[in-house]
Amino acid sequence: MSFHVPEQYRQENAGDWSSTSEDGNNGAFCIPASAVRRRPTIWIIASDGEGWEHVSVSTAVRCPTWEEMCKVKDLFWDPEDTVMQLHPPKSQWINNFPYCLHLWRPTGETIPLPPSIMVGYAALNPEREARQ
Repeated sequence: MSFHVPEQYRQENAGDWSSTSEDGNNGAFCIPASAVRRRPTIWIIASDGEGWEHVSVSTAVRCPTWEEMCKVKDLFWDPEDTVMQLHPPKSQWINNFPYCLHLWRPTGETIPLPPSIMVGYAALNPEREARQ
């Protein structure tokens, strides 16, 4: 399990968020828009300090979709890594940008998962069966 950044998308000229590979897993990254699928440009700020691996994911026009968040997860973490989106207490909400979602993984502990039956029936998911 590891947190890693897609160097091909790193933004070395992004103002305050500029970074180079010397900054490790910290910096700004940009996945260009796809003209074929009509996807907007996805902006990502990544960090790995204070006991957390974190990516902030946004577009200029709407919140990222589930599919886009899955793509970002796959770019920054390994396929078998568990990461999470959090819904903190309302009193702790911070919203600096309206179209931003976050993925998190604590570095010092394993994220607990519910039994898979609480999510759905594995037998009804042919993709999962094919991967096993």
